[in-house]
Amino acid sequence: MSFKSIAYLLLFIVAVSNATAQKIKKLPKKPNIIFILSDDVGIGDISCYGADLYKTPEIDKLAKNGIRFDNAYTAPLCGPSRALILTGRYPFRTGAMNQDQTGLMKPTEELMMPFTMKPAGYVTASIGKWGQLPLGPAEFGFDDFMRFKGSGVYWNDKAKAEEYVENGETKILKDNEYMPDLMHNHLVNFLAKNRDKPFYVYYPMSHIHAKIVRTPDSKPGSDLYTDNINYMDKLVGKLMKVLDSLKLRDNTLIFFMGDNGEAGQHGLTSTINGGKHLIGKKGNMQECGSLVPLIAYWPGVIKPGQVSKNIIDATDFFPTLTEIGGGKMPENTIIDGRSFAQQLVGKKEPSRDWMFMELGKTWFVREAKWKLNKENELFDMTKAPYEEILVSADTNDKEAIAARIRLQAILDKLNPAGGKLDEGDGSGRHANKVKNEKGEKVKKNKDKEKEEE
Repeated sequence: MSFKSIAYLLLFIVAVSNATAQKIKKLPKKPNIIFILSDDVGIGDISCYGADLYKTPEIDKLAKNGIRFDNAYTAPLCGPSRALILTGRYPFRTGAMNQDQTGLMKPTEELMMPFTMKPAGYVTASIGKWGQLPLGPAEFGFDDFMRFKGSGVYWNDKAKAEEYVENGETKILKDNEYMPDLMHNHLVNFLAKNRDKPFYVYYPMSHIHAKIVRTPDSKPGSDLYTDNINYMDKLVGKLMKVLDSLKLRDNTLIFFMGDNGEAGQHGLTSTINGGKHLIGKKGNMQECGSLVPLIAYWPGVIKPGQVSKNIIDATDFFPTLTEIGGGKMPENTIIDGRSFAQQLVGKKEPSRDWMFMELGKTWFVREAKWKLNKENELFDMTKAPYEEILVSADTNDKEAIAARIRLQAILDKLNPAGGKLDEGDGSGRHANKVKNEKGEKVKKNKDKEKEEE
């Protein structure tokens, strides 16, 4: 090839690269962002992931017209998971490795998504479960909020009236009011009010956290777990219709994600793709405790029908949404996440090679094929999410030996043992003992504890 031909080729490559960059920069305006976080929903609950027992046509439409991520991970419990998503930082930095310590984070020490989105011109809202997170959405910068206490709030059917807070005003859930519908209505009002501004909405749903109860659509004798999956899916569909009516769909990026693996409320072992049993669930460190559904939908920007095998770590949302919104990352705070914004717009940016997970007193680092935990156990993950194969410590397999060395180097660099440590019982849940009025240590009400988590 002549020098002249090479020069023309280089000019062409530069022109194409610049055109791509300009295409990204010249989006009509800052995209609206809605982050839907379902509660205790695993891949075995979503039909586009191959769920055998449930159908989620509205969520499936998002995947069909966007990207379905098959390797998205977050913490196996509600509070630590939400801390990862909203701060972009690992638990050994924030202390959010169990449900109680998550509630000790302070806005003077930990930044959440409004910190970067609001200076970029976004109006922000948190609508739904605040869970084990500390204080309230307003204290962490959200402009608009609606929150309820605990988890699994649906009807006012408890001995004590169910309270919720809407922009600072405490209200009582009335008889025959359904909390997921109230949240949806609040969301609709927020969208209508702010339709002419770029907005970021954090939408942590009630569904499908226990206690599993009837929905407004339930019929006598129907399976309540299925009813709740169906109603969650219905709410996603209703949201899309609202975006259409407000002419907002075309400039709105939507994420749908599970906050941890399913909790097994249905009493069944989840299966996908024709009866293949999944391993792990909410609260444990096997694959489907952390592996969650994640879908991204952005009309005209994300190419439809994609399935990504790239690893997504829950900390990645902080830098990703900041980049998409045109925000500025904090200068004096370590953010563990890596932006995957360019993957969404079709650029083949390098994806992360590994993810890190911590809960309670244990942790692991995972690549596509290998997983190494705190106890120095190496697992072959080629058959995940159906099986984790423990590799013998004295294996002669060169690939396994190299993987152990490589993953241990990552753990050594992160040094979770050198950061904040778990002060609970090690499970990641609440401390297993509390003091009564006399100062005596007593066991907590496990049923109530489970409901709150």
